[in-house]
Amino acid sequence: MDTHQDNPCIARKNAKAPKAKKEDGNKAFKEGNYKLAYELYTEALGIDPNNIKTNAKLYCNQGTANSKLRKPDDAIEDFTNAVKLDNTYIKAYLRRAQCYMDTEQYEEAVHDYEKMYHKEKTKEHKQLLKNAQLELKKSWRKDSYRILGVDKNAFEDEIKKAYQKWAFMYHPDQHSGASAEEKKEEEKKFKEVGEAFTILSDPKKKTRYDSGQDLDEEGMNMGYFDANDIFKAFFGGPAGFRFEASSPGNFFFQFG
Repeated sequence: MDTHQDNPCIARKNAKAPKAKKEDGNKAFKEGNYKLAYELYTEALGIDPNNIKTNAKLYCNQGTANSKLRKPDDAIEDFTNAVKLDNTYIKAYLRRAQCYMDTEQYEEAVHDYEKMYHKEKTKEHKQLLKNAQLELKKSWRKDSYRILGVDKNAFEDEIKKAYQKWAFMYHPDQHSGASAEEKKEEEKKFKEVGEAFTILSDPKKKTRYDSGQDLDEEGMNMGYFDANDIFKAFFGGPAGFRFEASSPGNFFFQFG
């Protein structure tokens, strides 16, 4: 039987063919034709399944093309196939970790960066691991920007307007006729809005929050706060007030 081992000519041909296709794919990639590059890498992968080292590189290149085509899930699968063939392939781990970061899968990214740093203890790998660990830590917290519905680069006035909007909407006086369960849910939202505003409206707290540091440290006093106190401090006036609705969604408050 003519196997790769028994027929040197076939073995040499099959060794060269994937590399030639790979070079064609690299050329298309450099020219910005990522779809063609992906197709060429795929064709190359079908030539010789026994060519482990070359196929690992092809999967990695295919994943990079998928990243450029904005197909992160497909890219992650490609990079995973690459490291299955070669578990020492640093570049594949690096690119898969970046895809995990881009798709906010921070725990998976940390695992990959840990593997990289274990294999190559460079300053770059250490910093990448540190960044992923920070993003993972931040992901465990409530997202104050999302709660207020503002961008991370929002100005002070935008933060104040957002708080005013949501504080009115979720304030208990707006839901006096609701069921006990609904009241509890709206009260929870009211408190979350107050907490988010407390963080983002204070430059020092906001800086620490953005950098992933704990706000309970250094006397930030985030252990307890009263959402009603925040509301009253923001709008001013005595403790008593009521809402007046002129039409659905339009209301103003009046202190009494």
